[in-house]
Amino acid sequence: MKLKKLVLTGAAGSLGSQLRAPLAAMCDELISTDLVDDLGEMNPGEHYVKADLAQYDEIFPMLEGADMVVHFGAIPDERPFETLLGPNFIGSYNIWEAGYQQGVRRVVYASSIHAVGMHKKADFIGTDVAHRPDTFYGLSKCFTEDLGSMYWDKRQMESVHLRILSASGPVKNARAVGSWLSYDDLIRLVTRAVDTPSVGFAVVYGVSNNDRAPVDNTLASFLGYHPQDNAEDFAQEIFAQTDSVDVTDPGEMCHGGPFAVVELGKSGVALMPNKSGRES
Repeated sequence: MKLKKLVLTGAAGSLGSQLRAPLAAMCDELISTDLVDDLGEMNPGEHYVKADLAQYDEIFPMLEGADMVVHFGAIPDERPFETLLGPNFIGSYNIWEAGYQQGVRRVVYASSIHAVGMHKKADFIGTDVAHRPDTFYGLSKCFTEDLGSMYWDKRQMESVHLRILSASGPVKNARAVGSWLSYDDLIRLVTRAVDTPSVGFAVVYGVSNNDRAPVDNTLASFLGYHPQDNAEDFAQEIFAQTDSVDVTDPGEMCHGGPFAVVELGKSGVALMPNKSGRES
């Protein structure tokens, strides 16, 4: 069934921009929002509203009549806590509280592997693993996952939290041979999070069908997410270009990669080799 109205936050970002056209096709009206002045050409049924996530009075009217919010707006990297507080913490509260007050049924949230980034990759963690953030950025994802859980328990407002690993175009580094999420699989994941009839509170890893994927989505199988791309297609070339690694380095052992070793408040993305797309 086609939805009446969807709201997409972070529409100007590397991931949000991939979602605009697919989401517009799923609803009569798509409100895309970000802080830029202009998104350029609109898709059929899409309208742009410039709004600051940290300002409740800018978010509340935008959510009127919305069936769901696809919440991808945030600072997508480690920063000092004070910098992240508005967009990543208060912004999430504003989406959930304004959404509840406006009768929004569900929020689909771009969470991150960094909510559990200090777990070891060898442990093959599931969606029920305890939070173990690697940064203030990861902490903001833990906060929002717990916020979504509370709003489901207390107010029956549904949410799906997408713990995205490494979303990008072609694979660019050895870590991504396991953690890659292709843009096509991102669209498949968000589509299932939107069109599944009942989700309650759910967590799912955003990862492609990689032979070396280090996470387990078994408990989220009810969403019907079946990724089709595989980073193994890039593995031989990537490994041939990769120097030997220090296997005692937490940046190699832990899910958070460079975020697991970076100083709190300092950019984790800046430490990543051959950066592309978004490290979520």
